[in-house]
Amino acid sequence: MPEHHSTQNNTPENHRVQSPGWRVPVTAADRVLLEIQRAIVEGEIAAGSKISEPELARRFDLSRAPLREALARLERCHLIERIPNAGARVVTLSPQGLISLYQLRETLEGMACRLAAEMMSDDEISQVQQLLDQHLTTQRVREGESYYQEAGDLDFHYRIIIGSKNPYLINILCDELYFLVRMYRVQMGMNGPRVSRAFDEHKAIINAIANRDGELADLLMRRHIGASRRNIELQLLQDA
Repeated sequence: MPEHHSTQNNTPENHRVQSPGWRVPVTAADRVLLEIQRAIVEGEIAAGSKISEPELARRFDLSRAPLREALARLERCHLIERIPNAGARVVTLSPQGLISLYQLRETLEGMACRLAAEMMSDDEISQVQQLLDQHLTTQRVREGESYYQEAGDLDFHYRIIIGSKNPYLINILCDELYFLVRMYRVQMGMNGPRVSRAFDEHKAIINAIANRDGELADLLMRRHIGASRRNIELQLLQDA
């Protein structure tokens, strides 16, 4: 999971999330944005921790102006928040934040599935099916040990959203909210029976899209995200 800070044309065909592997950083602010983005999503910079501009400037060898530009962009994609009289902090992962975010995901990604059933070409659908085959062969999905998806084109959800070919939907889900969603997904990663169930749900969703059944694809995606939310919420409550 806008900001939209990219200099690229933000059409579905050309769109890529700002992350290593999709675009080469153009400015110092671009570079540090990508590095801090990754560090926050993966928990290297802890959720809820205070942002120290001098410390980040030293760590990334960056002057204050481009650092502040990068931080402003991180704020727009909801990875950091400014608290009155307390400065900037990395967003905290909470049950309340999760519910609000995933309620929106359920509705919008369900809509993306409905549109994808109309708009994706047979070749695009086949590529997503091949992606899931790759997930099954390269990860320990069957054993229920892990199901980690890299960001962007290697992410099932990202590919479906791009397949909707609705630039406004893509802007919200693949930029503005994408990295916050990934923060929950990466740091509260699934295990056990949920792993194989999530994979099976992905297969059912793309099969519904392949059958051009947008209504079913919408329903299946909503159920899938709802189940993921409940899984993460349980982990958050256990860790509290």
